[in-house]
Amino acid sequence: MLQMNAFSRQNHIVYTTAGDFCRIFAEDMNALYLLGLLLTAEPANAESCFVSGLADCVDGQPVFKEWGRSWARRAIVKNAIRLMGPKPGYRGWPSMRSARHLAGDEKWDWESGLYLNSLLQLDVFDRFVFVMVVLEKYSEHECSLLLGCSRRDVILARNRAFGHMGDKVGPQSDEFLQPVEAA
Repeated sequence: MLQMNAFSRQNHIVYTTAGDFCRIFAEDMNALYLLGLLLTAEPANAESCFVSGLADCVDGQPVFKEWGRSWARRAIVKNAIRLMGPKPGYRGWPSMRSARHLAGDEKWDWESGLYLNSLLQLDVFDRFVFVMVVLEKYSEHECSLLLGCSRRDVILARNRAFGHMGDKVGPQSDEFLQPVEAA
């Protein structure tokens, strides 16, 4: 550790501190909570992911300062995976109560025209893949590693999610919902 500190001072490498992570979680609270909510579909689980994500970042290994925000988002994703255990082939039951409570019939006004209600009604694994690959821009390979499944499982889940979401997305986003062939 002493060598790393001497190296970082010599080359001006700056790491994200516990205080930096606290600031990031305070500034990005709504977005980080929303990410947890989209993954878990339950407000209590989203809160748990947020709190655990903050603790993981503060107590974890140092990361480059410019990676702080993406590391915080990744901590939320990893905690949601740990909490929900999404697996391919397991359909689970989407949280209909939460979906109705959170979205009602109102459109969630994103550029893509997605409906929050429709997203929250996806099967657990498909919802995780959709959020990670489409919204968070994880590669299919990285998504498969984090979820402990094959890349093919990720592609199939993404295509199922596109099929479910297809009638809920406006015509301006047609290219957004093109299925990808599974390898």
